[in-house]
Amino acid sequence: MTSDPAWPSLATTPPIDGAHSKIKSRLVEAVEQHRDEILALSHRIHEHPEPAFEERQAASWVAEAVARHGYRVEHPAGRLETAVRGRLAGGLGTDGPRIGILAEYDALPGLGHGCGHNTMAASGVGAAIALAGVASQVRGEIVFLGTPAEERGSGKQFMIDDGLLDGLDAALLFHPSDRTQTACALLASEDVEITFTGFQAHAAADPWKGRNALDALVMLFSSIGLWRQQLRPDARVHGIVIEGGTAANIIPDRTVGRFMIRSTDELEFGRMRERFRQLVHAAALAADCEGEATFSGGSSTMKDNATLRDRFLANMAAYGITDNPVLPDQLGSSDMGNVSQVLPAIHPSIAICEEGVPGHSIEFRDAAASPRADEVTLIAAALVAHTAWDLFADPALVAAAWREFRGA
Repeated sequence: MTSDPAWPSLATTPPIDGAHSKIKSRLVEAVEQHRDEILALSHRIHEHPEPAFEERQAASWVAEAVARHGYRVEHPAGRLETAVRGRLAGGLGTDGPRIGILAEYDALPGLGHGCGHNTMAASGVGAAIALAGVASQVRGEIVFLGTPAEERGSGKQFMIDDGLLDGLDAALLFHPSDRTQTACALLASEDVEITFTGFQAHAAADPWKGRNALDALVMLFSSIGLWRQQLRPDARVHGIVIEGGTAANIIPDRTVGRFMIRSTDELEFGRMRERFRQLVHAAALAADCEGEATFSGGSSTMKDNATLRDRFLANMAAYGITDNPVLPDQLGSSDMGNVSQVLPAIHPSIAICEEGVPGHSIEFRDAAASPRADEVTLIAAALVAHTAWDLFADPALVAAAWREFRGA
């Protein structure tokens, strides 16, 4: 076996051995048969990036793709215009597990698919296509979920609240990375939009008549910088300026900043939220302005399900790909954590590039449309389909996943 092979290929995979080898071989064949369709979807989404809650083209494309393969599609699904749900009943009846196959497709503003969500959309669709080919032998239901707004806004939480995940027994979602690791650890995260309101005046003739909202925002950034020395090592606070004023000769009466706060500890996260409010109040007071903090889009820590993860790892072994441990100092956030708090879920990563390429970068964006990423997209589709089949074929495995979930 090799670790993070430079060029894994679905086409050159050795014959599948072990339990359910015949069905799993059919799943691989289905992904290969629809290779062009799956990869065309990945590249189309990559070439037309859409930010959170605005993924209208991507959502339509994934909805059309699963509908072509027999899924009964809701689009929009729930309150979100760009959410999708496709359902396909098993041919042996619906009195069995309901397995969720998830897909993401939002891009980063100004960067595009620097997190590789195009591969996640295409692999989720690919897994759904493969499972449709064996649906006649399924007892239960295959549920495809197109989930918008992972990068900002936590779209999956809206879908949870709308009941779109009700009744699911497992949720499976692959993520591209620079390292392969089946375990997933996430930081709790929340978006914060800050608005400071002051009073305009001429910056040269009578600046004393103004109240500078930009001063408040600058002081908030400075306060955060000083606060970091007291933050725990696993905590993160970072932000950008959305509005900083309109002209250099006008005292700004309105400024807006967008921030994120993160922590691995939910209790500590609550304390950070309150401290952040205090910093906003202090900056507004110092600049004689008004300050408002709006919190939204909360993402939870990950309740990773080892029962499901072990099955994914066992399926991954057929491709000569070995696992790597999670690096505790390189954690991000995802609303997949929210899903993991309500049902058994996994969020494994497979490398699409050399280790060391940072996520949310131009280099990773380019890697997400590379030949290597294409092969990983197909492999991920097969692995998700294999893991879903393991659950359909073995209700005891589903029960074990729920026991772990409820006992953790």
